[in-house]
Amino acid sequence: MGGFGRYLAAALTARFASEGMGMGVVLLALERTGSAAHGAFVLTAWMAPHVLAAPLAGAAAARARRPRLFYAGALAGFTAAVAALAVLLGRAPVPVVLAVAVLGGSCGPVVTGGLSSLVAGLVPEGPRRDRAYGWDASTYNAASVLAPAAVGLAGAVVSAGPAMGVLAVSAALAAALAASLPYEDPHGRPREDAYEDQGAGPPPEAPRAGLGAGLATLWRVRELRAITSATTLAFVGVGALTTTSVLLARGLGRPGAGGVLMTAFAVGALAGSLTLGRMTSVAPGRLARWAMAGTGAALGVAAFTPSVALTAAAFAAAGVCDGPLLTATLRIRSEHAPGAVRAQVFTLGAGLKVTAASTGAALVGLAAAAPPWTLLLGIAVLQLAAAALHLLVSARGRVGGVPATGRSAASATAPAGRRTPGGP
Repeated sequence: MGGFGRYLAAALTARFASEGMGMGVVLLALERTGSAAHGAFVLTAWMAPHVLAAPLAGAAAARARRPRLFYAGALAGFTAAVAALAVLLGRAPVPVVLAVAVLGGSCGPVVTGGLSSLVAGLVPEGPRRDRAYGWDASTYNAASVLAPAAVGLAGAVVSAGPAMGVLAVSAALAAALAASLPYEDPHGRPREDAYEDQGAGPPPEAPRAGLGAGLATLWRVRELRAITSATTLAFVGVGALTTTSVLLARGLGRPGAGGVLMTAFAVGALAGSLTLGRMTSVAPGRLARWAMAGTGAALGVAAFTPSVALTAAAFAAAGVCDGPLLTATLRIRSEHAPGAVRAQVFTLGAGLKVTAASTGAALVGLAAAAPPWTLLLGIAVLQLAAAALHLLVSARGRVGGVPATGRSAASATAPAGRRTPGGP
């Protein structure tokens, strides 16, 4: 298996563990304590550190003299936290369990944006890299389909404890695969193992980017600012979608069909990432706008469908439209983030989206008494607003001295002929 093949295996197994945590934690808490709310508190502690840990994780990845040790170590810590929660949840004092969840959640940005930042060092620039990001995006969608189903099945056949054990094994496999990857430092110099093979010792130390460099880049580079602000707004709606689907199914007379709706959305997203997400002839900025607008339109239709079957079909269509969004986002980050802050840009972008999704989940909880169709319509409006926001920010001129092309001074020396994404 080549380097990129091993990367995909590592990304899929890591994200499988991450995507399964929501259901696994709630099922385990319900089994051991009789309270799903206990699981919700633990899950909140797991998700909360993402946005705070993201800049730290990105800066640490950029400064790591041994990237292999950093990524494998972070995934090992993630594995240890999953395994510890499988043992401690419902048995140990609540503060101990919450502390473990916070520590494990702090490794989350490495599983999401951190791993994606490695693609640029594994695949040459150009159409091959664009397709590679399509495959990378598909690992998220595949994990979101497979992990909840596997955890639910294991929990039903055996119990929630072994189901959490499956997630820990998957995370451990990801750590082992990450340790086997060929690594290139964030500045494009030879991989660390090349120095060792030649007996030249460790690579020379790279210029270090400060903790705020990634955030500054997200603001100063127009394309990055546009995609980050738009996807963060869109994910407020995405975070509310799971709860809304349950309420919507109950309103349609099928209380247990919320999972069917979300499965339809996830399967559609996987199909969209594997098909529309591989359209390298379309500029990623335009693809992102189409994705958000299409998702909003399909969810708007779903708000008025009279049956679960038709609603599921609309959810699947929304998923197909949503599928290319992550691919487009990854392409934009890769093309416009200078090498010194690429890991920070990826981890920060992922952390902001997770935080936005948490906010959306909290907001829909507060508004749960409203008619379900109005909640879904609100989510659809957020997707359409995100597409409009991306268009608005992309159309603006220079900010902070950055050229209208969106390429920062640090990336202005990139090879000529690179396609400018995000254009009209």
